[in-house]
Amino acid sequence: MPSHYQSDVTRFLQDYKKAHPDVERRQREGRSLLWDKQLDSELLEGFRAGRVPQRPYVYQSDVD
Repeated sequence: MPSHYQSDVTRFLQDYKKAHPDVERRQREGRSLLWDKQLDSELLEGFRAGRVPQRPYVYQSDVD
């Protein structure tokens, strides 16, 4: 491929970012709302301790 080639997707993204210069900032804000959280290690420890082992096939009845 020639070095000056740009795919349609690349051109679309570049044009979109030019038309919407705040898109990356909004993406970072959205990520921080949902994903970038400080985890409470004590709470996670409680969750792990309260786990119940799952059977290999959960829909199988106990009667064979």
